[in-house]
Amino acid sequence: MQISTQRYADHGWRALLVGAAAMVWSFAAAAGDNPRDPYEGFNRTMFAVHESLDQAVIRPVAKGYERAVPLPVKAGVGNFFGNVGDAWIGANSLLQGKGGDAGVDLARLLVNSTLGIFGLFDVASELGLEKHDEDFGQTLAVWGVGDGGYLFWPVIGPRTVRDTAGFVADVSVDPVGRVDPVRVRNSLRAVRVVDVRASLLPSDKVVDEAALDKYAYIRDAYFQRRKNQIHDGRPPRQDD
Repeated sequence: MQISTQRYADHGWRALLVGAAAMVWSFAAAAGDNPRDPYEGFNRTMFAVHESLDQAVIRPVAKGYERAVPLPVKAGVGNFFGNVGDAWIGANSLLQGKGGDAGVDLARLLVNSTLGIFGLFDVASELGLEKHDEDFGQTLAVWGVGDGGYLFWPVIGPRTVRDTAGFVADVSVDPVGRVDPVRVRNSLRAVRVVDVRASLLPSDKVVDEAALDKYAYIRDAYFQRRKNQIHDGRPPRQDD
């Protein structure tokens, strides 16, 4: 039986993520001094790779996208990808024991996929249906899984060991990963990366001016934001 190009691409992407996560686990014996960033040497190397890619390719493309694409179109792109993710957000809400939020997530999906024309318009928010932000990494945290240490991946960005595993799960159920033909699927993934990067352009100047050590600044900001996400905006005053 002939194996399709789509299957090769999907298996290759997942194998890369799983292999990278397994590689990081092997670094445990060489842990650094920072208990929250035990793989700092590896992370700083990956951060340098990421910065090079960003400066050479991703950021210039994002700037071009920001200048050339009208605001309504950019809003529609963001709404479309947000709608695509609402089903998985709802599943994670349910797995975290938040049945009410899961119901809202499902309602958002139904409303925006119909009245919002395949998610191009966020009609659900106008109707008072709140957009949530859940992923499998947060679900693992709610289940009591520790973060396992900080990681930084080129293009993907900051994660922890736990959230890297969660990201693999998120990618495996992403509806965009099932789009055919392959060139359309890859184009959608590229547009999503550029759209997200364009949304972060205003923060570049703030980070560059505020950070004596950009790597450490982004790491600490990630931990703070992640803690806030896991606790739904009501984090405890200090870790247990």
